[in-house]
Amino acid sequence: MSLIAEKPDAVSDADNSGTDLTTAKSAEGQHNQQCAKILKDTFGYSEFRPGQMEVIDKVLNGQDTLILLPTGGGKSLCYQVPALVLEGITIVVSPLISLMQDQVQQLTAQGVNAAYLNSSQDAEQSQKITEQLYNGELDLLYVAPERLLQSYFLNSLQRVNVSLIAVDEAHCVSHWGHDFRQDYRQLGRLKSHFDNVPFIALTATADHATQVDIQHQLQLDNPFVFKGGFDRPNIRYNLLAKYKGFEQVVTFVKQQEGAAGIVYCNSRAKVDDLTQRLQSAGIKCDAYHAGHDTATREFVQTQFLKDDLQVVVATVAFGMGINKSNVRFVVHHDVPRSVESYYQETGRAGRDGMPAEALLLFDERDAARIKQWISTGTAADRYDIEMHKFEAMESFAEAQTCRRQVLLNYFSDYREEQCGNCDICLDPPKVFEGTTQAQQILSCVYRLKQDTSVQYVIDVLRGKSIRKILDNKHNELSTYGIGKDQSDNYWHNIIQQLIHQGLLRIDMTMSGILRINESARSVLKAERIVQLAVPKLSVDTSKRNKAEPVNIDRQLFAKLKHLRKQIAEEENVPAFVIFSDATLADMTDKMPTDKTQFIGVTGVGQTKLERYGMAFISLIEDYLATR
Repeated sequence: MSLIAEKPDAVSDADNSGTDLTTAKSAEGQHNQQCAKILKDTFGYSEFRPGQMEVIDKVLNGQDTLILLPTGGGKSLCYQVPALVLEGITIVVSPLISLMQDQVQQLTAQGVNAAYLNSSQDAEQSQKITEQLYNGELDLLYVAPERLLQSYFLNSLQRVNVSLIAVDEAHCVSHWGHDFRQDYRQLGRLKSHFDNVPFIALTATADHATQVDIQHQLQLDNPFVFKGGFDRPNIRYNLLAKYKGFEQVVTFVKQQEGAAGIVYCNSRAKVDDLTQRLQSAGIKCDAYHAGHDTATREFVQTQFLKDDLQVVVATVAFGMGINKSNVRFVVHHDVPRSVESYYQETGRAGRDGMPAEALLLFDERDAARIKQWISTGTAADRYDIEMHKFEAMESFAEAQTCRRQVLLNYFSDYREEQCGNCDICLDPPKVFEGTTQAQQILSCVYRLKQDTSVQYVIDVLRGKSIRKILDNKHNELSTYGIGKDQSDNYWHNIIQQLIHQGLLRIDMTMSGILRINESARSVLKAERIVQLAVPKLSVDTSKRNKAEPVNIDRQLFAKLKHLRKQIAEEENVPAFVIFSDATLADMTDKMPTDKTQFIGVTGVGQTKLERYGMAFISLIEDYLATR
């Protein structure tokens, strides 16, 4: 029977009222105990994260809810646990086939009766799952919005007991969201078909306007809204001024020592080019973008999920459906178009709570190019929204204070303390009086008649003997060679800072040439002092990430990963489906040598204990015996 705590009817008799209240509290206590048991036995966790049980209580009491939790923050458990408590089936609306497949694969590995229906299945597979649905054999069914909204499917659901409807990636419903989808917009129709069924909407990325719109579009009835904060403390945010971006990416990826990661580019051509460069550098990677056919994209994704590829280089077409918990880094070769996109894409790293790195390469030319795209290629009713979102992203990239504070402030998640785990906190900008350098650059741009690219200005400053400079007699300019003691990267960084300060600008109407702004006049006349930051030319990955566990036995951890990989290959599933990196790290700390100890490891439930426990226990025993 359902364990939903019923709200007691109002009665005049005080004793009866007290009895009803006691009964309600007893029922609530019962389902709290049942939820805790499901959490441990099925999912392998000994306690809920802050707010999860509160949300689950609201769901079990039939209230609509809107959940805002960061990626990896435990959103899924807020509907998966109720699905195992309630009678009937939970319908989960999900936007991508790959996301459904990942979720169902992990749930079935934990012993949960879950399935999905989507266009990747043939008629026989769909029929089998439909029969399971009608026979009450499923706890959760994942479907795409376009399938769910078809009349025949809605009518078929009237034959079963739908106990809960979960809308994942709910920001897709809002035109204010960064990933608006028309099919999601129609989900408000569901309320008329399931007026007595609670709805739970979940997202990791929604500013205030998007939150309000989600509630309106889904017709949520007086919903309980839970905002768990947007912080991902295990992700270290880094930014470098982009200069020879391909080389910067190769250097950074090599620093990761074989860890899995994603590199985002804003065009297919860049994806293909960077993939070739990484492969030439000996890095096992492949490309993913919409220009490849479905079979190729699925192959790349499967290889990545199974740890047979270290890196996927991709456009934004890759990622939302990736539930891979052991992605250790995300690189943005090009600046994203919104803070929401940046937050969501970097959030694909470190879903297991272990240390992760995010690197953004920022170039004012990229920013100017995106503004031009928005101006010329955006519908009138979307222009202000798109430009506002990109300007916020630009402000994040230009910030000289704690990056996490800037990021969280955008989502109204205000923090007074600096994070101590971003490049600004770990290596604060060192300011110097840079008037001379500013004058050298401005003078060079002026003498080149404000008609050249950033790189050409740098080539002249550094005194390079290239044909174009010699043919134009720019080697005879007074600024030729005055910056030869510094690198190209150094001067590129200084030019970026002068653009940030409004002394220079990129003119995209003239193929991205450098122009001098009126405000530069006072600098050239020595009437104004310019303060600059010492250029940061590389990412220091040697400093310990604050989220890194201190008790990891690296040798044992490597052996456990190898065993996990072997089992995953035998079962033809991704390694993280067996156990996450966080679970392996906890094994190295607790070193369990029997089943009683092994069930105490975080992420180990009854099903996984029975399936994999003895193999890992034996390895740990052998390791301890040889130490």
